[in-house]
Amino acid sequence: MAEPEPRTLERVSPTILVVDDEKNIRRTLDLILSGEGYSVVTVESAEEALERLTVRPIDLAIVDLKLPGVSGLELLARLRADEPTKDLPVVVISGHATVQDAVAAIKLGATDFFDKPLDRDRVLISVRNSLRTARLSRTVEQMQAEIQARYEMIGTSARINKLYQDIDKVAPTKASVLITGESGTGKELVSRAIHRLSSRAEAPFVKVNCAAIPRELIESELFGHEKGSFTGAQGRKRGFFEQAHGGTLFLDEIGDMDLAAQAKVLRALQNGEIVRVGSETVLHVDVRVLAATNKDLSKSVADGTFREDLYFRLDVFPISVPALRERREDIPLMVEAFVAAFCELNGLRRKRIDPAVHEALARRHWPGNVRELKNVVERAAILSSDVITVADLPEDPHSNPFEEDDEVTAPLLSSVFPPAFEREGRRPTLKEYRDSAERSYILDVLQELDWNISKAAIALGVERTNLHKKIRAYGIKREAS
Repeated sequence: MAEPEPRTLERVSPTILVVDDEKNIRRTLDLILSGEGYSVVTVESAEEALERLTVRPIDLAIVDLKLPGVSGLELLARLRADEPTKDLPVVVISGHATVQDAVAAIKLGATDFFDKPLDRDRVLISVRNSLRTARLSRTVEQMQAEIQARYEMIGTSARINKLYQDIDKVAPTKASVLITGESGTGKELVSRAIHRLSSRAEAPFVKVNCAAIPRELIESELFGHEKGSFTGAQGRKRGFFEQAHGGTLFLDEIGDMDLAAQAKVLRALQNGEIVRVGSETVLHVDVRVLAATNKDLSKSVADGTFREDLYFRLDVFPISVPALRERREDIPLMVEAFVAAFCELNGLRRKRIDPAVHEALARRHWPGNVRELKNVVERAAILSSDVITVADLPEDPHSNPFEEDDEVTAPLLSSVFPPAFEREGRRPTLKEYRDSAERSYILDVLQELDWNISKAAIALGVERTNLHKKIRAYGIKREAS
Protein backbone atom coordinates (compact mmCIF):
# COMPACT_ATOMS: atom_id res chain seq x y z
CA MET A 1 0.00 0.00 0.00
CA ALA A 2 1.43 3.36 -1.06
CA GLU A 3 2.21 5.81 1.72
CA PRO A 4 -0.09 8.87 1.54
CA GLU A 5 1.41 12.15 0.42
CA PRO A 6 2.41 14.43 3.32
CA ARG A 7 0.01 17.30 3.89
CA THR A 8 1.57 20.66 4.74
CA LEU A 9 -0.01 22.36 7.72
CA GLU A 10 -1.43 25.84 7.32
CA ARG A 11 -1.23 28.64 9.84
CA VAL A 12 -4.14 28.64 12.27
CA SER A 13 -6.43 31.63 11.52
CA PRO A 14 -7.59 33.95 14.34
CA THR A 15 -10.90 33.05 15.98
CA ILE A 16 -13.46 35.83 16.39
CA LEU A 17 -16.41 35.69 18.78
CA VAL A 18 -19.52 37.63 17.69
CA VAL A 19 -21.98 38.51 20.48
CA ASP A 20 -25.27 39.99 19.21
CA ASP A 21 -28.92 39.20 19.85
CA GLU A 22 -29.92 40.05 16.25
CA LYS A 23 -29.73 36.99 14.00
CA ASN A 24 -29.15 39.04 10.84
CA ILE A 25 -26.21 40.88 12.41
CA ARG A 26 -24.64 37.60 13.48
CA ARG A 27 -25.12 36.16 9.99
CA THR A 28 -23.72 39.27 8.30
CA LEU A 29 -20.60 39.35 10.45
CA ASP A 30 -20.10 35.61 9.96
CA LEU A 31 -20.18 36.05 6.16
CA ILE A 32 -17.87 39.09 6.18
CA LEU A 33 -15.28 37.56 8.50
CA SER A 34 -15.38 34.00 7.15
CA GLY A 35 -14.89 35.40 3.67
CA GLU A 36 -11.55 36.85 4.85
CA GLY A 37 -10.39 33.53 6.32
CA TYR A 38 -11.24 34.15 9.97
CA SER A 39 -12.75 31.42 12.16
CA VAL A 40 -16.06 32.75 13.54
CA VAL A 41 -18.11 31.75 16.59
CA THR A 42 -21.52 33.44 17.06
CA VAL A 43 -23.63 33.68 20.23
CA GLU A 44 -26.68 35.79 21.14
CA SER A 45 -26.04 36.68 24.79
CA ALA A 46 -23.28 37.74 27.16
CA GLU A 47 -23.93 34.69 29.32
CA GLU A 48 -23.34 32.36 26.37
CA ALA A 49 -20.23 34.34 25.41
CA LEU A 50 -18.71 33.88 28.87
CA GLU A 51 -19.42 30.16 28.67
CA ARG A 52 -17.77 29.86 25.24
CA LEU A 53 -14.68 31.72 26.45
CA THR A 54 -14.05 29.05 29.08
CA VAL A 55 -13.89 26.20 26.56
CA ARG A 56 -12.33 27.74 23.45
CA PRO A 57 -9.52 30.26 22.94
CA ILE A 58 -10.72 33.48 21.28
CA ASP A 59 -8.47 36.06 19.59
CA LEU A 60 -11.02 38.92 19.33
CA ALA A 61 -14.63 39.62 20.33
CA ILE A 62 -17.23 41.82 18.59
CA VAL A 63 -19.86 42.74 21.18
CA ASP A 64 -23.21 44.48 20.76
CA LEU A 65 -23.77 47.20 23.34
CA LYS A 66 -27.46 46.41 23.93
CA LEU A 67 -27.91 42.76 24.91
CA PRO A 68 -30.72 41.04 26.82
CA GLY A 69 -29.74 40.31 30.41
CA VAL A 70 -26.09 41.21 30.91
CA SER A 71 -25.33 44.23 28.69
CA GLY A 72 -22.37 44.65 26.37
CA LEU A 73 -20.71 47.11 28.76
CA GLU A 74 -21.15 44.72 31.69
CA LEU A 75 -19.70 41.90 29.59
CA LEU A 76 -16.71 44.09 28.70
CA ALA A 77 -16.18 44.92 32.39
CA ARG A 78 -16.23 41.22 33.29
CA LEU A 79 -13.75 40.37 30.56
CA ARG A 80 -11.35 43.03 31.81
CA ALA A 81 -11.68 41.81 35.41
CA ASP A 82 -10.89 38.17 34.54
CA GLU A 83 -7.21 37.30 34.18
CA PRO A 84 -7.50 35.02 31.08
CA THR A 85 -9.47 37.66 29.12
CA LYS A 86 -8.15 40.93 30.52
CA ASP A 87 -6.14 41.60 27.33
CA LEU A 88 -8.67 40.22 24.83
CA PRO A 89 -9.29 42.83 22.09
CA VAL A 90 -13.01 43.77 22.05
CA VAL A 91 -14.78 45.78 19.34
CA VAL A 92 -18.12 47.27 20.50
CA ILE A 93 -20.99 47.90 18.07
CA SER A 94 -24.41 49.48 18.61
CA GLY A 95 -27.44 50.73 16.73
CA HIS A 96 -28.51 53.25 19.37
CA ALA A 97 -25.30 54.44 20.98
CA THR A 98 -24.69 57.78 22.67
CA VAL A 99 -21.41 59.59 23.10
CA GLN A 100 -21.49 58.58 26.75
CA ASP A 101 -21.79 54.90 25.73
CA ALA A 102 -18.78 55.19 23.43
CA VAL A 103 -16.70 56.89 26.14
CA ALA A 104 -17.69 54.25 28.70
CA ALA A 105 -16.73 51.45 26.32
CA ILE A 106 -13.34 52.98 25.54
CA LYS A 107 -12.67 53.54 29.26
CA LEU A 108 -13.38 49.83 29.86
CA GLY A 109 -10.77 48.94 27.26
CA ALA A 110 -12.71 48.51 24.01
CA THR A 111 -10.30 48.63 21.07
CA ASP A 112 -12.88 50.20 18.74
CA PHE A 113 -16.50 51.39 18.64
CA PHE A 114 -18.82 51.92 15.68
CA ASP A 115 -22.51 52.12 14.83
CA LYS A 116 -24.88 49.93 12.88
CA PRO A 117 -25.67 49.43 10.06
CA LEU A 118 -22.42 47.60 9.46
CA ASP A 119 -20.03 48.60 6.72
CA ARG A 120 -17.93 45.68 5.42
CA ASP A 121 -14.71 47.68 4.98
CA ARG A 122 -15.15 49.36 8.37
CA VAL A 123 -15.56 45.98 10.06
CA LEU A 124 -12.51 44.42 8.41
CA ILE A 125 -10.26 47.42 9.07
CA SER A 126 -11.30 47.47 12.72
CA VAL A 127 -10.69 43.71 13.13
CA ARG A 128 -7.29 43.83 11.41
CA ASN A 129 -6.14 46.85 13.43
CA SER A 130 -7.35 45.35 16.73
CA LEU A 131 -5.62 42.02 16.08
CA ARG A 132 -2.41 43.77 15.00
CA THR A 133 -2.40 45.97 18.12
CA ALA A 134 -2.94 42.93 20.35
CA ARG A 135 -0.08 41.07 18.65
CA LEU A 136 2.24 44.04 19.07
CA SER A 137 1.29 44.33 22.74
CA ARG A 138 2.03 40.65 23.32
CA THR A 139 5.33 40.97 21.47
CA VAL A 140 6.38 43.94 23.60
CA GLU A 141 5.48 42.09 26.81
CA GLN A 142 7.36 39.01 25.63
CA MET A 143 10.41 41.11 24.72
CA GLN A 144 10.38 42.81 28.11
CA ALA A 145 10.14 39.44 29.83
CA GLU A 146 12.97 38.05 27.73
CA ILE A 147 15.18 41.08 28.41
CA GLN A 148 14.61 40.63 32.13
CA ALA A 149 15.27 36.91 31.83
CA ARG A 150 18.48 37.68 29.95
CA TYR A 151 19.91 39.02 33.21
CA GLU A 152 20.69 35.38 33.94
CA MET A 153 23.17 35.48 31.05
CA ILE A 154 24.88 38.70 32.07
CA GLY A 155 28.63 38.60 32.13
CA THR A 156 31.88 39.71 30.56
CA SER A 157 34.00 36.65 31.24
CA ALA A 158 35.74 34.79 28.44
CA ARG A 159 33.41 31.79 28.88
CA ILE A 160 30.19 33.79 28.57
CA ASN A 161 31.52 35.79 25.62
CA LYS A 162 32.32 32.51 23.85
CA LEU A 163 28.71 31.45 24.49
CA TYR A 164 27.37 34.68 22.96
CA GLN A 165 29.59 34.15 19.91
CA ASP A 166 28.30 30.60 19.44
CA ILE A 167 24.69 31.83 19.62
CA ASP A 168 25.36 34.56 17.06
CA LYS A 169 26.96 32.08 14.67
CA VAL A 170 24.30 29.36 14.77
CA ALA A 171 21.11 31.43 15.18
CA PRO A 172 20.76 32.54 11.51
CA THR A 173 21.24 28.97 10.23
CA LYS A 174 18.81 26.04 10.04
CA ALA A 175 21.12 23.72 11.99
CA SER A 176 19.92 21.62 14.91
CA VAL A 177 21.61 22.57 18.18
CA LEU A 178 22.38 20.42 21.21
CA ILE A 179 22.74 22.58 24.33
CA THR A 180 24.52 20.92 27.24
CA GLY A 181 25.22 22.12 30.75
CA GLU A 182 24.41 21.57 34.39
CA SER A 183 20.96 22.26 35.80
CA GLY A 184 20.36 25.96 36.37
CA THR A 185 23.00 27.27 33.98
CA GLY A 186 20.49 28.84 31.56
CA LYS A 187 20.09 26.33 28.73
CA GLU A 188 16.53 27.51 28.01
CA LEU A 189 17.75 31.12 27.78
CA VAL A 190 20.28 30.02 25.18
CA SER A 191 17.53 28.32 23.15
CA ARG A 192 15.31 31.41 23.31
CA ALA A 193 18.22 33.63 22.23
CA ILE A 194 18.85 31.36 19.21
CA HIS A 195 15.15 31.55 18.26
CA ARG A 196 15.00 35.31 18.76
CA LEU A 197 18.03 35.89 16.53
CA SER A 198 16.84 33.52 13.80
CA SER A 199 14.62 34.09 10.76
CA ARG A 200 11.85 32.31 12.71
CA ALA A 201 11.69 34.94 15.44
CA GLU A 202 8.11 35.95 14.58
CA ALA A 203 6.92 32.31 14.53
CA PRO A 204 6.10 30.16 17.61
CA PHE A 205 8.69 29.08 20.16
CA VAL A 206 7.41 25.91 21.83
CA LYS A 207 9.15 24.44 24.88
CA VAL A 208 8.73 20.78 25.85
CA ASN A 209 10.09 19.36 29.11
CA CYS A 210 10.63 15.74 28.10
CA ALA A 211 11.32 14.69 31.69
CA ALA A 212 7.94 16.01 32.89
CA ILE A 213 5.78 14.06 30.42
CA PRO A 214 4.82 10.46 31.36
CA ARG A 215 6.31 7.88 29.01
CA GLU A 216 2.89 6.66 27.87
CA LEU A 217 1.87 10.21 26.85
CA ILE A 218 5.04 11.53 25.24
CA GLU A 219 4.09 10.43 21.70
CA SER A 220 0.63 12.01 21.96
CA GLU A 221 2.07 15.24 23.37
CA LEU A 222 4.73 15.53 20.67
CA PHE A 223 2.72 14.47 17.63
CA GLY A 224 -0.91 14.93 18.66
CA HIS A 225 -3.79 12.45 18.51
CA GLU A 226 -7.17 11.85 16.93
CA LYS A 227 -10.47 11.62 18.77
CA GLY A 228 -10.98 8.17 20.31
CA SER A 229 -7.40 7.02 19.57
CA PHE A 230 -7.04 6.00 23.23
CA THR A 231 -8.95 6.22 26.48
CA GLY A 232 -9.42 9.88 27.36
CA ALA A 233 -8.85 11.19 23.83
CA GLN A 234 -12.12 13.14 23.62
CA GLY A 235 -11.13 15.21 20.62
CA ARG A 236 -8.38 15.89 18.11
CA LYS A 237 -5.27 17.42 19.63
CA ARG A 238 -2.41 19.21 17.91
CA GLY A 239 0.95 18.04 19.24
CA PHE A 240 3.97 20.19 20.02
CA PHE A 241 5.47 19.64 16.57
CA GLU A 242 2.30 21.03 14.95
CA GLN A 243 2.15 23.92 17.40
CA ALA A 244 5.73 24.85 16.50
CA HIS A 245 5.08 24.70 12.73
CA GLY A 246 7.10 27.46 11.07
CA GLY A 247 9.00 28.15 14.30
CA THR A 248 11.26 26.51 16.87
CA LEU A 249 10.70 23.46 19.06
CA PHE A 250 12.84 23.28 22.20
CA LEU A 251 13.16 19.76 23.60
CA ASP A 252 14.45 20.23 27.14
CA GLU A 253 15.93 17.26 29.04
CA ILE A 254 15.87 15.17 25.85
CA GLY A 255 18.13 12.62 27.53
CA ASP A 256 15.05 11.41 29.44
CA MET A 257 12.99 10.71 26.30
CA ASP A 258 11.71 7.17 25.69
CA LEU A 259 13.46 5.20 22.92
CA ALA A 260 10.20 4.67 20.98
CA ALA A 261 9.54 8.41 20.94
CA GLN A 262 13.16 9.03 19.92
CA ALA A 263 12.62 7.04 16.73
CA LYS A 264 9.65 9.22 15.72
CA VAL A 265 11.49 12.43 16.60
CA LEU A 266 14.30 11.24 14.32
CA ARG A 267 11.82 10.77 11.46
CA ALA A 268 10.43 14.27 12.02
CA LEU A 269 13.95 15.70 11.91
CA GLN A 270 14.96 13.76 8.81
CA ASN A 271 11.82 14.17 6.68
CA GLY A 272 9.73 16.79 8.46
CA GLU A 273 6.95 14.20 8.73
CA ILE A 274 4.72 13.33 11.67
CA VAL A 275 1.63 11.18 12.20
CA ARG A 276 -0.90 11.84 14.94
CA VAL A 277 -1.68 8.94 17.26
CA GLY A 278 -4.69 7.11 15.83
CA SER A 279 -4.23 8.55 12.33
CA GLU A 280 -2.71 7.32 9.07
CA THR A 281 -2.37 10.79 7.57
CA VAL A 282 1.20 11.98 7.23
CA LEU A 283 1.61 15.67 8.04
CA HIS A 284 4.56 17.78 6.95
CA VAL A 285 5.92 20.22 9.52
CA ASP A 286 8.55 22.93 9.19
CA VAL A 287 10.22 22.98 12.58
CA ARG A 288 13.71 23.80 13.78
CA VAL A 289 14.60 21.61 16.75
CA LEU A 290 16.84 22.74 19.60
CA ALA A 291 17.56 20.18 22.33
CA ALA A 292 19.08 20.45 25.79
CA THR A 293 20.30 18.04 28.42
CA ASN A 294 22.37 17.92 31.59
CA LYS A 295 23.42 14.36 30.79
CA ASP A 296 26.38 13.07 28.79
CA LEU A 297 24.48 11.75 25.75
CA SER A 298 27.56 9.99 24.39
CA LYS A 299 27.49 7.79 27.50
CA SER A 300 23.73 7.29 27.08
CA VAL A 301 24.40 6.14 23.52
CA ALA A 302 27.04 3.72 24.79
CA ASP A 303 24.71 2.17 27.38
CA GLY A 304 21.83 1.92 24.90
CA THR A 305 19.43 4.43 26.44
CA PHE A 306 19.73 6.98 23.63
CA ARG A 307 19.71 6.42 19.87
CA GLU A 308 23.04 7.05 18.21
CA ASP A 309 21.45 8.28 14.96
CA LEU A 310 19.29 10.81 16.84
CA TYR A 311 22.32 11.95 18.85
CA PHE A 312 24.28 12.73 15.68
CA ARG A 313 21.24 14.41 14.11
CA LEU A 314 20.87 16.73 17.12
CA ASP A 315 24.57 17.32 17.70
CA VAL A 316 25.11 19.27 14.47
CA PHE A 317 26.16 22.35 16.44
CA PRO A 318 26.92 21.63 20.13
CA ILE A 319 26.83 24.48 22.64
CA SER A 320 28.15 24.04 26.17
CA VAL A 321 26.78 26.43 28.80
CA PRO A 322 29.42 27.06 31.49
CA ALA A 323 28.71 26.41 35.15
CA LEU A 324 28.66 29.46 37.42
CA ARG A 325 31.82 28.34 39.24
CA GLU A 326 33.60 28.50 35.87
CA ARG A 327 32.85 32.21 35.51
CA ARG A 328 32.94 33.58 39.05
CA GLU A 329 34.07 36.99 37.77
CA ASP A 330 30.53 37.47 36.40
CA ILE A 331 28.87 37.07 39.81
CA PRO A 332 29.06 40.75 40.91
CA LEU A 333 27.41 41.92 37.67
CA MET A 334 24.70 39.29 37.99
CA VAL A 335 24.03 40.17 41.64
CA GLU A 336 23.63 43.85 40.78
CA ALA A 337 21.25 42.98 37.93
CA PHE A 338 19.17 40.59 40.05
CA VAL A 339 18.79 43.15 42.83
CA ALA A 340 17.81 45.91 40.39
CA ALA A 341 15.22 43.67 38.71
CA PHE A 342 13.83 42.51 42.06
CA CYS A 343 13.47 46.05 43.41
CA GLU A 344 11.78 47.26 40.21
CA LEU A 345 9.41 44.29 40.13
CA ASN A 346 8.34 44.88 43.73
CA GLY A 347 8.22 48.67 43.59
CA LEU A 348 11.12 49.10 46.00
CA ARG A 349 13.78 51.76 46.09
CA ARG A 350 17.05 50.46 44.61
CA LYS A 351 19.12 48.78 47.33
CA ARG A 352 22.87 49.15 47.63
CA ILE A 353 25.12 46.11 47.97
CA ASP A 354 28.05 45.90 50.36
CA PRO A 355 31.19 44.91 48.36
CA ALA A 356 31.79 42.13 50.90
CA VAL A 357 28.62 40.47 49.57
CA HIS A 358 30.22 40.03 46.15
CA GLU A 359 33.32 38.50 47.71
CA ALA A 360 31.26 36.16 49.88
CA LEU A 361 29.10 34.97 46.99
CA ALA A 362 32.09 34.48 44.70
CA ARG A 363 33.55 32.00 47.21
CA ARG A 364 30.53 29.67 47.13
CA HIS A 365 30.44 26.51 45.02
CA TRP A 366 26.99 27.05 43.40
CA PRO A 367 25.91 23.52 42.41
CA GLY A 368 22.53 25.06 41.48
CA ASN A 369 24.31 27.61 39.27
CA VAL A 370 22.56 30.83 38.15
CA ARG A 371 19.14 29.68 39.36
CA GLU A 372 20.51 29.17 42.87
CA LEU A 373 22.34 32.51 42.83
CA LYS A 374 19.17 34.34 41.84
CA ASN A 375 17.20 32.71 44.67
CA VAL A 376 19.88 33.61 47.23
CA VAL A 377 20.06 37.22 46.03
CA GLU A 378 16.29 37.70 46.07
CA ARG A 379 16.07 36.27 49.59
CA ALA A 380 18.82 38.63 50.75
CA ALA A 381 16.98 41.55 49.13
CA ILE A 382 13.84 40.65 51.06
CA LEU A 383 15.67 40.39 54.40
CA SER A 384 17.84 43.48 54.03
CA SER A 385 17.23 47.15 54.76
CA ASP A 386 18.59 49.79 52.37
CA VAL A 387 21.96 48.04 52.13
CA ILE A 388 22.40 44.31 51.51
CA THR A 389 25.15 43.01 53.77
CA VAL A 390 26.79 39.64 54.30
CA ALA A 391 24.55 39.10 57.33
CA ASP A 392 21.51 39.14 55.01
CA LEU A 393 22.80 36.17 53.03
CA PRO A 394 21.35 32.75 53.89
CA GLU A 395 23.87 30.20 55.08
CA ASP A 396 25.41 28.14 52.33
CA PRO A 397 23.68 24.72 52.50
CA HIS A 398 26.53 23.17 50.50
CA SER A 399 29.35 24.22 52.81
CA ASN A 400 30.97 21.77 55.21
CA PRO A 401 31.88 23.49 58.49
CA PHE A 402 34.70 20.96 58.98
CA GLU A 403 36.03 21.44 55.46
CA GLU A 404 39.12 23.59 55.13
CA ASP A 405 38.51 27.02 53.60
CA ASP A 406 40.38 27.91 50.42
CA GLU A 407 42.35 30.49 52.37
CA VAL A 408 42.89 28.39 55.51
CA THR A 409 45.06 25.28 55.45
CA ALA A 410 45.72 22.62 58.03
CA PRO A 411 49.35 23.54 58.86
CA LEU A 412 48.30 26.86 60.33
CA LEU A 413 46.23 25.36 63.15
CA SER A 414 48.81 25.40 65.91
CA SER A 415 52.14 26.38 64.42
CA VAL A 416 51.43 29.85 63.13
CA PHE A 417 51.29 31.74 66.36
CA PRO A 418 54.22 33.89 67.52
CA PRO A 419 55.25 31.76 70.53
CA ALA A 420 55.80 28.82 68.21
CA PHE A 421 58.05 30.87 65.96
CA GLU A 422 60.10 32.03 68.94
CA ARG A 423 60.55 28.49 70.23
CA GLU A 424 61.63 27.34 66.79
CA GLY A 425 64.06 30.25 66.47
CA ARG A 426 62.90 31.22 62.96
CA ARG A 427 61.03 33.96 61.17
CA PRO A 428 57.47 33.15 60.08
CA THR A 429 56.70 32.92 56.40
CA LEU A 430 54.51 35.60 54.88
CA LYS A 431 51.51 33.26 54.94
CA GLU A 432 52.14 32.25 58.55
CA TYR A 433 52.43 35.89 59.56
CA ARG A 434 49.20 36.75 57.73
CA ASP A 435 47.36 33.84 59.34
CA SER A 436 48.61 34.78 62.76
CA ALA A 437 47.47 38.38 62.30
CA GLU A 438 44.09 37.22 60.99
CA ARG A 439 43.57 34.94 64.00
CA SER A 440 44.47 37.72 66.38
CA TYR A 441 42.14 40.20 64.66
CA ILE A 442 39.20 37.75 64.62
CA LEU A 443 39.73 37.08 68.32
CA ASP A 444 39.80 40.81 69.11
CA VAL A 445 36.54 41.43 67.19
CA LEU A 446 34.81 38.47 68.87
CA GLN A 447 35.82 39.68 72.32
CA GLU A 448 34.77 43.24 71.51
CA LEU A 449 31.30 42.05 70.36
CA ASP A 450 30.89 39.62 73.26
CA TRP A 451 31.21 36.62 70.90
CA ASN A 452 28.15 37.52 68.85
CA ILE A 453 28.97 35.59 65.65
CA SER A 454 26.44 37.42 63.46
CA LYS A 455 27.70 40.88 64.44
CA ALA A 456 31.30 39.75 64.12
CA ALA A 457 30.66 38.42 60.61
CA ILE A 458 29.24 41.80 59.58
CA ALA A 459 32.15 43.66 61.13
CA LEU A 460 34.65 41.37 59.41
CA GLY A 461 32.81 41.41 56.10
CA VAL A 462 32.47 37.62 55.81
CA GLU A 463 29.63 35.11 55.90
CA ARG A 464 28.74 33.51 59.22
CA THR A 465 29.59 30.08 57.82
CA ASN A 466 33.01 31.31 56.70
CA LEU A 467 33.66 32.85 60.10
CA HIS A 468 32.73 29.56 61.79
CA LYS A 469 35.24 27.80 59.53
CA LYS A 470 38.02 30.18 60.49
CA ILE A 471 37.21 29.89 64.20
CA ARG A 472 37.51 26.10 63.96
CA ALA A 473 40.56 26.20 61.74
CA TYR A 474 42.43 28.61 64.01
CA GLY A 475 41.33 26.73 67.12
CA ILE A 476 39.78 29.87 68.64
CA LYS A 477 37.82 29.09 71.80
CA ARG A 478 35.88 31.45 73.98
CA GLU A 479 36.99 29.96 77.30
CA ALA A 480 40.65 30.32 76.32
CA SER A 481 40.42 33.87 75.05
